[in-house]
Amino acid sequence: MNTLLGFPESSATPAFGRLLKQWRNSRHKSQLTLATEAGISTRHLSFLETGRAQPSREMVQLLTGMLDVPLGERNALLVSAGYAPMYGHRSLSAPELEPVRRALELMLRQQEPYPALVLDAQWNIVMHNAASKRIFEPFKNGTYTPNVMRKVFDPEALRPFIVNWQEIGACMMHSIHRELAATGNADLVQLRDELLAYPGVPARWRTADAVSAVDPLVAMQLRRGDVSMAFFSTITQFATPRDVTLQQLKIECFFPADCETEQLSRRLAEPQTIAV
Repeated sequence: MNTLLGFPESSATPAFGRLLKQWRNSRHKSQLTLATEAGISTRHLSFLETGRAQPSREMVQLLTGMLDVPLGERNALLVSAGYAPMYGHRSLSAPELEPVRRALELMLRQQEPYPALVLDAQWNIVMHNAASKRIFEPFKNGTYTPNVMRKVFDPEALRPFIVNWQEIGACMMHSIHRELAATGNADLVQLRDELLAYPGVPARWRTADAVSAVDPLVAMQLRRGDVSMAFFSTITQFATPRDVTLQQLKIECFFPADCETEQLSRRLAEPQTIAV
């Protein structure tokens, strides 16, 4: 069960009631507010949280929808109430997701000559375009990791080549805290703690804090020798997922932050002529 949002197992309250109350508190809703939104009585909601009433499958779906609980955690709430999980957790290679893979491949191709990545819930790279290898390869160090957070935080990976690492690291840690508040994902808790353990990571990043920004966007500035590039990125997610894997996927597209980066990205994408 989720380590961030679950109550101690020794609690006398049934699992469903504990989880429901924790999700309600995490969304900063009172019993009155949630009950009103769901169209049920406050008394009935209180009975559900204390275990004095057993929810129907439809009631679990209603309340988790009102609380915007992630699909994977909705499955956990269904199981805790005695019902089978409702949402699939398919591999991206599953036949049913072929249209999704085609769409992702199209997005990656269209982003050329700039990098684009498809990331899972733990920020691991599951797909990438050719530009991401062309552009980021020169900045890699001895250590390889498919996780973009570790790439940025590990002193043996990309971090030494990020000119404004403190700024980028603070923004990425802010993203981790924001996702934890929204999902309570236990794997993200472990990733956060691992990132904070790297040398030189400020202890103050352990707690969530608003990122103070002066510029409209924060661009990652890369430099190795005479080569300098700067990119900002966007994150895209599926609008109406009904599968845990699809809800968790993120598509990160990088865009040049200056003319020099744009020109160099285009030059790198040009076919190389081999002299005979």
